[in-house]
Amino acid sequence: MFIFARKIKVSHPKLLQSDAPFMLAMNHPNSFLDAILMDILFKVPIWSLARGDVFKGKRVIQFLTAVRILPVYRSSEGNDNLGENYKTFDSCITKFRQGEAVLIFSEGLCINEWHLRPLKKGTARLATKAWDENVPMYVLPVGINYNSFRLFGKNVFINIGNPIHKNLIEVYDTDGKKNMVFNQALKAELNQLVFEIDANDTAKKQEMLTVPVPVWKKILLAIPALLGLIIHAPFFIPVKNFVTKKAGKTDHYDSVFLGISLITYPLYVLLLTIILVLAFSCSWFWLALLLIPFTAFSYVQLSKQLD
Repeated sequence: MFIFARKIKVSHPKLLQSDAPFMLAMNHPNSFLDAILMDILFKVPIWSLARGDVFKGKRVIQFLTAVRILPVYRSSEGNDNLGENYKTFDSCITKFRQGEAVLIFSEGLCINEWHLRPLKKGTARLATKAWDENVPMYVLPVGINYNSFRLFGKNVFINIGNPIHKNLIEVYDTDGKKNMVFNQALKAELNQLVFEIDANDTAKKQEMLTVPVPVWKKILLAIPALLGLIIHAPFFIPVKNFVTKKAGKTDHYDSVFLGISLITYPLYVLLLTIILVLAFSCSWFWLALLLIPFTAFSYVQLSKQLD
């Protein structure tokens, strides 16, 4: 993420140190990259809920569980699977009782846009269930916003809202009323945290999504950035072409790019370093393990910020 993200700006960074149990209720503009960022930034490990149709096959399920992902099913994936959500909610309750944190995407779907969509009922139902079972958890609303969903080098703006506690709904005697009041409160919070920008509004995107680059940084990183462009072209161009072919027309482009890079980029850096060491017979060239990623970082810092 040091290379992939140019800037990660958190509105209330102290809340990243929050003690569990809590539930993160957030928007969902950029596939599993949203969950990865939360797990990186928060002090406590984050369990996240993901679309249930990917939980197919024993090994896949074992892997997803190992990286703290639980399934949640939508009616579009078949009503027969909806009963599995009760098992997932029970697992979430167990996580809360163990002092852990769970992330749920309250809109239900991932769409690359700067807009808060209508909230589904799942977040309210899970919160109500936890509170009805006297689990001492709270809900943290989170809005995540990106400068682009296609450019490498992200500006990420993470806005954390006011916690929602049990006392908000405990005065109501029906689940329907509790869920309605909860969703109203969550929507009011998220409306302040999620950027509302028309995709064609270039001026507003420039104002809200870009980060000024100081002149001193441009001068200092100019040469490393040029080297980064040259050194990484043999890696970046094939990966970009592959991901564009496989996921270019989906809302998962960024996440697929990061996932592939996470596996292949360290191998690329290691290969280049070994070639340098062998070619020049100099042990000092092992420093390339650090210098090559630094040139990538430099390039990202100076690259364009809007599509």
